[in-house]
Amino acid sequence: MLNKICTFLTNKIRKEMPDVDDKRAEIINYGLQNVIGEFPKIFLVFIIAYVLGIFEWTLFTFIILFIYKGASGGIHLKTHLGCILLTTAFYCLIPYVSQYFELLGLTKYITILFVWVFGMAMIKLYAPADTESVPILETSVRKKKQIVSYISYTIGLLIALIVNDQMISNIIILSYFIQTLTITKIAYRLTKSKYGYEVYNDTSIESV
Repeated sequence: MLNKICTFLTNKIRKEMPDVDDKRAEIINYGLQNVIGEFPKIFLVFIIAYVLGIFEWTLFTFIILFIYKGASGGIHLKTHLGCILLTTAFYCLIPYVSQYFELLGLTKYITILFVWVFGMAMIKLYAPADTESVPILETSVRKKKQIVSYISYTIGLLIALIVNDQMISNIIILSYFIQTLTITKIAYRLTKSKYGYEVYNDTSIESV
């Protein structure tokens, strides 16, 4: 059903924009599948979060990660089921686990420093972590996304450092750390994914 809907919309776009070739149409179709496919995932995530009694914290996790996750990218599983399970685990387990540990005093400062240094290094190496299906090839776009990743990551961890609420601090630290793991080469190898910019390196589009 999802494939049929996205194919129909892609064909409508091609009728309105005759200059869209097969390659660009494939990218548009994939993007539509990601956008439309998000709705059942988000619905399931919040249903499970409500059952677990962490609805507001799952919503907070979603909001606090929105900019950094969107800029830094990360792995995408090849099946909708796998993607749904990963998304649900990500947004439900992080706030759930964050209830059961404390980072206080010097331990909190050292942890945040470690996560920040690790994140800066991984962003430098891999962000934006694109996919083979939706590569980010333009140099200017990649640079902007990397800069946004640096800024949003740093601001998020500064909030975690300053805020007195232990739950908020824990969620930010854990979610930013795990999101950073998803952009690494190890994560891509484990999920048998490929960075789009590496696959299409020879045909990358330089900004004018």
